[in-house]
Amino acid sequence: MVAPRRRTSRRAAVPNWPNTTKAPGVPSTVGLGMRNGTISVLVIEDEADIRQLLRTMLEREGFSVTEAMLGRDGVRLFHQKQPNLVILDVGMPDLDGWQVLERIRDMSDVPVLMLTALSTERDKVRGLNAGADDYLTKPFSRVELLARIQAISRRQVQRNEPIVSFEDGAIRVDFSESQVTLDGVPVVLTPTEYRLLATLVRHQGQVLSSDQLIELAWDDPSGLAPSRVKYAVLRLRRKLGWGDQDDGPIETVRGFGYRYRARAR
Repeated sequence: MVAPRRRTSRRAAVPNWPNTTKAPGVPSTVGLGMRNGTISVLVIEDEADIRQLLRTMLEREGFSVTEAMLGRDGVRLFHQKQPNLVILDVGMPDLDGWQVLERIRDMSDVPVLMLTALSTERDKVRGLNAGADDYLTKPFSRVELLARIQAISRRQVQRNEPIVSFEDGAIRVDFSESQVTLDGVPVVLTPTEYRLLATLVRHQGQVLSSDQLIELAWDDPSGLAPSRVKYAVLRLRRKLGWGDQDDGPIETVRGFGYRYRARAR
């Protein structure tokens, strides 16, 4: 069980500093990669004061910050934003940090810094074994946070370029432009249909449950029944000319979910 959180100690642990101040001896974050010259960070933390504190600290160092209050929101924003770094709290009311980390690792090897009130060696080892890149215990200082980010950055050498498109010989999905073509002909999809297809092809070969697809492909997944996925898949298959059966690459795995089987090129 997560220990009770003490809000006052967190704020006292991080002093104010001028906008122009930089942490001494901290190298550049070249290993994390950039988009438009800015390193993007996704902060998944349920406490508003900690999120605001992290945003202030990171933005003053030139990072671009996206916030998520709940684990499910964090998973969806991770899929949409594809950040360069994730700062992830362990104790959250819906999906906890371990569950969110597992889902992130199903999609990506992006660096993840766990942020938590748990300070035992067992908890730290659990986080690192689950795929986290580093572990920071609350309360923390600004200098320690930035130093750990830089340490992660130094380990991110020769990382693969972000995937900008998918193509299997017939269908092509351009993630940067949110466009789909089939045999060279543009296909008009609704935003939800596009996100559903993009999610499936990004995880080609993996079986995704209806709940996972709802989290990743719908803007507001709250209260949606799994049957919504079934009918969305049917509409997507029809628009792509694959009919209602499993004669196309979107396969129904009975009792489990759906899988995209890439065609041989």
